[in-house]
Amino acid sequence: MTPAPVRAPDHLTLALPKGRILEEAVALLSLAGLPLTLPEKSRALRHEFPDVGVTILELRNQDVPVYVDLGVADVGIVGKDVLIESGRGVYEPVDLGFARCRLSLIREVGATGPLVRVGTKYPRAARAYLSAHGIPAEVVKLSGNIELAALTGLAEAVIDLVQTGSTLRANNLEEVDVLFESSARLIVNRAALKLRRERLRPLISRLRELGAGEPDRASAGQPQTSQQS
Repeated sequence: MTPAPVRAPDHLTLALPKGRILEEAVALLSLAGLPLTLPEKSRALRHEFPDVGVTILELRNQDVPVYVDLGVADVGIVGKDVLIESGRGVYEPVDLGFARCRLSLIREVGATGPLVRVGTKYPRAARAYLSAHGIPAEVVKLSGNIELAALTGLAEAVIDLVQTGSTLRANNLEEVDVLFESSARLIVNRAALKLRRERLRPLISRLRELGAGEPDRASAGQPQTSQQS
């Protein structure tokens, strides 16, 4: 086992998802006072920035809230869709404003029959939505191209992310309802916020000044992202 490096008490560990969010997150964090650079492409999953006092953990989207909630990482950046689906009780102080999309109920154009089965990558959010609307449909967890469930008859509808809508139009599908809007969020471990407040509070303030805003309180605490439609 690789021995744990000796770190200063105010050292920050960041949980960031691979892909486009990682690139945008590093750029935004640099503007906010953490002069980071994108990790070189390699098989390494942990990247050390000793001059800045930061470690970056490169994770799958769905794992970011888990690492932050359990205190392995102090801070994370993740889509609101993933955060809601995780059900993790992390502190969510800033809507970073990028990676915008929406989670929507999708059907074939003109479909009007009852919903018996709904396919989705987001079963928690789907069940909450259906329950709130009194729809006793079965929720089927899927991965990959969710739209196929509605096109093949596996389900009468799907609940999935929509960004531009081009995939929906190409497959004769349409958004029937929007569950919630999603964007990248800064999340913070609650204990780390107390222990490393002298680094975290200025970082949060600076990110807000850069144009990010307060998160939507109405949906805070409830889930990057699959292939977006």
